[in-house]
Amino acid sequence: MKSAFKLSVVRSVVAGSLASVFSAVALVLCGQRETGSPAATLNAVSHWCWREEALYRQGADVRHTVLGYLIHHGASVFWGALLAWALHGKPASKPAHVAVAGIATSAVACFVDFRLTPERLTPGFEHRLSRRSLAVVYGAFAAGLAVGFLLMGGRKARDRA
Repeated sequence: MKSAFKLSVVRSVVAGSLASVFSAVALVLCGQRETGSPAATLNAVSHWCWREEALYRQGADVRHTVLGYLIHHGASVFWGALLAWALHGKPASKPAHVAVAGIATSAVACFVDFRLTPERLTPGFEHRLSRRSLAVVYGAFAAGLAVGFLLMGGRKARDRA
């Protein structure tokens, strides 16, 4: 029982961390294209703390960019935990099932972010990006979740060998 819980926690952290990195790369690339600044979209996430100022901050700095990424990363690990819970006890050997679960988790995250979350706690980057770029970001997020979960499934199989 303990090892199953530990594996779920590790899967949550790995899947969420990869989703964070994949989507942050998409945020940086889309932000560069649409705002002229690779940091603008991550800065916007820090509006949780710095309000309106963060939404339009262009340059990279610790106060906005690092804090924005840390908030983004924490939220991503939360969604990684949801994916791990949804796939608990299911083998990670079926990539198509894991991919569908990653897409579904990302879709739920998007719905929660933009329909259920108070404006004060939305991701913030929606103020800087087009809907098309938001789709790219959430697609990258889904891919990161799935890849992270699949990587941990392979680890479980290797550990048993």
